[in-house]
Amino acid sequence: MAAITLKPYSLLRASNPLLPKPSSSPTFLRTCFSYSTIMLKSPTRKINTLTVCVLMDDPKQDEQEEQEQESQVFVVSERVAEKLARKKSERFTYLVAAVMSSFGITSLAILAVYYRFSWQLEGGEIPWPEMFGTFAFSMGAAVGMEFWARWAHKALWHASLWHMHESHHRPREGAFELNDVFAIINAVPAIALLSYGFFHKGLVPGLCFGTGLGITVFGMAYMFVHDGLVHRRFPVGPIANVPYFRRVAAAHQLHHSEKFDGVPYGLFLGPKELEEVEGLEELEKEISRRIKSYNAS
Repeated sequence: MAAITLKPYSLLRASNPLLPKPSSSPTFLRTCFSYSTIMLKSPTRKINTLTVCVLMDDPKQDEQEEQEQESQVFVVSERVAEKLARKKSERFTYLVAAVMSSFGITSLAILAVYYRFSWQLEGGEIPWPEMFGTFAFSMGAAVGMEFWARWAHKALWHASLWHMHESHHRPREGAFELNDVFAIINAVPAIALLSYGFFHKGLVPGLCFGTGLGITVFGMAYMFVHDGLVHRRFPVGPIANVPYFRRVAAAHQLHHSEKFDGVPYGLFLGPKELEEVEGLEELEKEISRRIKSYNAS
C-alpha cells in the first residue's frame, strides 16, 4: 500500500533539517510534497520517505534581472570604448611629437654635418685628424651612452631620482609622463656640444661636434626602441620584426617585472645583462609572450 501525503513546507523544514531555509525574497515559489511508502505486512521494516521540493522562477523577476544585466554590460562596454579611444588619442599625440622631433633633429644633424665639413674644405686642404676624430667620437659617444644610461638608471633613477622615474613604472595617464624630463636633460649637453663644434673650427671643436652627434643618434634610437617598441607609445613598423630588437624589448620588459632585482638596467645590451644573472630562460619566455601578443593585436 502506498500513500501520498502533502505537507506544508514549514512542517517539512522542521522535520528535515537538510532542506534549504526559506528565503524572504519573493522571486521563488516553493511547492513541496512528501511521498511515503508504508508496508503494513512488515511492521518491523523501516519506513522510506521521499521529499521533493520544486522551485519555480518568477517570470517578472527574471525579466527585470535580464534588463539589469544588459544595462551593466552596456556601461562596461561604454567604459572600455572610452578607454580605447583615450589610448588611441594618446598614442597619436606621442607619435606626432616623436615624428616631429626625430625629423627635426635628423634634418638639423645632417645639415650641420654637411655645412661643417664644407667649411673645412674651403681652404683646399682636408683636415683628416679633425674629420676622423669627429666620426670616431660620434660612434664612441653613441656606444658610451648605453653604459652611461645603465649606470644612471641604476644609481640615480632608481635611487635619488626615483620620485621622477617612478612615473615610468606606473600606469601612464596621458600621452606624457614625468620620466620624459630625462630625455630633455640628456638633450641639453648634446645641443651644447653640437653648437660649439658647429661654430668653431679645429680638432677640439670637431671632437665636441662628434660627441654631440653620437648622443643625438643614441637618443633617437632609444626613443624608437624603448618608447615605441617596448612600451608601444607609438607604432614602429618593421622594427618590431627584427630579432635583435625583439630580444632588447623582452629584456627591458623583464626589468619592469623586477624578476632579477631590476636587471637589466641598460637597453641595447639588456640581453647580455640577463645572461650574466642566468635569466636567458625567462628572456625566451618573454619573447614568445610578446610575439603572441603582437600577432593578436
